[in-house]
Parts: sequence; C-alpha cells; structure tokens
Amino acid sequence: MATKDKKKDETKALREKLFFETKNQWGEVAKSSRKEAFAFAEDYKKALDEGKTERLYVDYALAELKKAGYKPLSEAKSLKAGDKVYQVVRDRAIVAAKIGKDDPRDGFNLVGAHIDSPRLDLKPQPVYEASELVLLKTHYYGGIKKYQWAATPLAIKGVLYKEDGTEVQLDIGDKENDPVFTVTDLLPHLGKDQMVKKASEVISGEQLNVLIGGLPYDDEETKDRFKLGLLNLLYEEYGITEKDFVTAEIEVVPAGKAKDVGFDRAFLGAYGQDDRVCAYTAMKALLDSGTLKRTGMVVLYDKEETGSDGNTGASSALYQYVQHEIMKKMLGQPPTIGDVFENQAHTVVISSDVTAAHDPSFPEVSDPLNVSKVGHGIAIAKYGGVRGKGGTSDASSELFSALTACFNKANVAWQAGEMGKVDQGGGGTVAKFQAALGMEVIDCGVPTLSMHSLFEITSKIDVYETYRAYKAFLETMEPIRNQKF
Repeated sequence: MATKDKKKDETKALREKLFFETKNQWGEVAKSSRKEAFAFAEDYKKALDEGKTERLYVDYALAELKKAGYKPLSEAKSLKAGDKVYQVVRDRAIVAAKIGKDDPRDGFNLVGAHIDSPRLDLKPQPVYEASELVLLKTHYYGGIKKYQWAATPLAIKGVLYKEDGTEVQLDIGDKENDPVFTVTDLLPHLGKDQMVKKASEVISGEQLNVLIGGLPYDDEETKDRFKLGLLNLLYEEYGITEKDFVTAEIEVVPAGKAKDVGFDRAFLGAYGQDDRVCAYTAMKALLDSGTLKRTGMVVLYDKEETGSDGNTGASSALYQYVQHEIMKKMLGQPPTIGDVFENQAHTVVISSDVTAAHDPSFPEVSDPLNVSKVGHGIAIAKYGGVRGKGGTSDASSELFSALTACFNKANVAWQAGEMGKVDQGGGGTVAKFQAALGMEVIDCGVPTLSMHSLFEITSKIDVYETYRAYKAFLETMEPIRNQKF
C-alpha cells in the first residue's frame, strides 16, 4: 500500500512539473485576497458608471491623476525620477507617465488600453417626426449585434457647441430621476417575417432610431408640431437648436449602473468593460506603483473599435509626440533620431485588451485547449487578427517568456488563449500600431463573457489579477536584451 501511495505521489509531482494547467483562482486565493478583489471591484464599478463615453472616461481618469499628484506634461521644464505627468489628447484620450531612474534610451514599460466602446452615434441631422413620434437617427459605432440595442433603456451623452462657441454637455438617462430613451422593436404577435431573418438583419442599421418624445407643440395648425414641441423643450432647457446637432458629438449608450452578478457576487456586469476594465486596471496600477526603474507609461486610446484611425486612435502621431516630449525633458535636450529609435526598440508594451472567455453555452466556437477561462487570471494572447493571423503583431518568444517570468515572480495568475477557433473569427487590438514603431508588444487582458453586448461580464478575481499583473509589469519588467534588432 505504501509503495502504491509513493508511486501516486511521484506521478502527481511529475504531472505538476511537466503539464501546464491553470486553476480557478477563487479556489486558490486566501479569503483576505478575496476581500481585496471584491473591494477593488467597488471602485472599478464607479469608474464604469462615471465614464461611459471616452470623453467622460478621460474626465474620470484626469480627476484621479490630479488627486495622485500628476501634473500636465506642458508644465514640466525637465523630468527626473519620481516625477508624474499626464497629457490629454483632444479630450478623448489620455497619457500618464511616472518617470523612472533609467536612461530613456533604454526604453519604457508601456501599457496601452482603449476607452471607446461599441455604441450608437447620432447622425448629423438626427431629429425627425414620424407618426406623431419624435426620434433620433443613429449610425452604430463598432462591432455590435444590432438586435441587442432594441427594447432596452438607453442614455444620451455628449457635447454640442452653439454658434457662439458655448459648450453644452448632455448626460441624460443615468441619474435617479432622469428619463431614459429606447429603440423600439416589433411585438412577437406581428414578428412572423422578422423572426425568419438572419440575426444580422432582424434589426437593420436604419431601424436603430431612438424614441425621444411624443408631446406636441401647442398649435394644431403647425406642421411637425411634435418635433417642434421637442425642439422647443430642448431650447428652453439647454438653449440648443436643431442646427447645433449637426456639429455635435453625441453618443447613445445603455442606461443603468454596473452591477454584481450572481448570488455569490463573483462577477461584475456592465456596459463598456471592453476595454475600460483594462484601462482602469492599467491606470490604477500606475497610480499604485512604487519607485520605478524604467519609466512607466499608460496610454488610453480612442477609436480602437473602428480600427484605431483618426487623430485620437492608436495610429495617431500624437502619441509618439508625447513619448518624445517625455524623452526630451528627461534628457534635457531634444532626442536625436537615433535616441528615438533606441527608445522605441527597447520599449516593452502590454496591449491591454479583453479577450473572449470560454462560454459553456457556446462551446463550439472555441478550441478547448486554447481558450481563456473566467476566474483563471489575466489572459495573454501571443497573437490576434483573423484567420491567417491577419492584422496581428505576433509577439516573440523572448517577450512572452520574459513577461510570464515577470508575472510568476509576482505570483500573478495568468493563462494563455486565443480569440476563438481558427477560421471562426478573431479580433484586432492596438498592438500592431505600437509594433510598427519597433516596440516589443504582447496582448494581455481580462477574459470577458458577452463581449460587445450591452452587459459584458467579467470575474472580479480576473480584474484584480489583471491589476496585479500590470503593476508587476510597470515595476519590474526589463528590456528584452537577448533579441537583436
């Protein structure tokens, strides 16, 4: 019997040595760590509630940075170890940095996430009356299942500028006594033809019209008196006219707050976790980081959901400018072209974005050996893209092994996966734009259920482990020295 037990123990030890198996972290962490994960989620929920659009999230992040003593980059004549600076990028993106001890030519540790999410944007001329209802015409932004946006409470958030330059902010639908808005849907009694359509056609893009009013202007002889009644209300309340909508930037997003999910509250559900879960954990990691050897940067981009184009997307030269400005103020002189290239070549980047989590209700879309699991910690994706890795940067083995060694040293729970089966689909991140500058980049973020829906689901332990992973990265990651360029 003793011999059999010994053999069993030897086999178990050999298996643990040779196999790579991740574990559900709720069963691994101490109860004190559970409490920390739950407490961490509370502040994260506040960030989700306050920052439902990229402009609002920049406002939230800026307030947190100022509270922690970060100063505008433009105010710093020079930068030394320990200095903390930020740069807002056109009110829709933000960069924050804590200066490290090392020469900037040795590169930075950079975490890049995005703060835009799928939504409905108003068309330039959105307001119209039809059948005595007043509605707004929209153009959806990013990859959505259009039918999910019907028959659900919606909020309207954004900014308008009147002809005299006065800014008007709209934020309606989330406060206690606010009205909400909605896209109407067919009742099942009359939906026979609709129900046989493909899911992508159940609701068309042109049917994503938002119901906003139904009270007429008090003049029965007036044409479009329901639209006039609504516009008159907006003029009295905000001083805006229909013309002001033409140049406005207004987004329609789900109404409601972030919520705990499940009897045991293990999960968190909210709109916009893709990718504000990574934006929040990255910024919090920077704020909580200690003295840094290498300069730590967090970049929160806009426009990822539509390809990272535009002057606030990851492809914009504005982010390179900010990085170069930080170098200049650290060196005390403008960096040479060689300095810039050396910095970029030695900069190590986590492209922090969510990935698809295994969903037992839809197991057919994933490779069971290569899918991230909820509760198993931060997920690392060596590559993204679609089908033949199209649109990916594909991280090197040198980087992947160095990153996991960094995580292991900090006792961070990590797993590896990819976005669905080969030929099933895929997805892109900001990684390829940083890689195009010569930086070492790898994707790394939170596994998410119901991604791109109006109520995305994450595990609180994964959110917390992701924060711990980013903090370890910012504090201890070294440049990838064993790879020539």
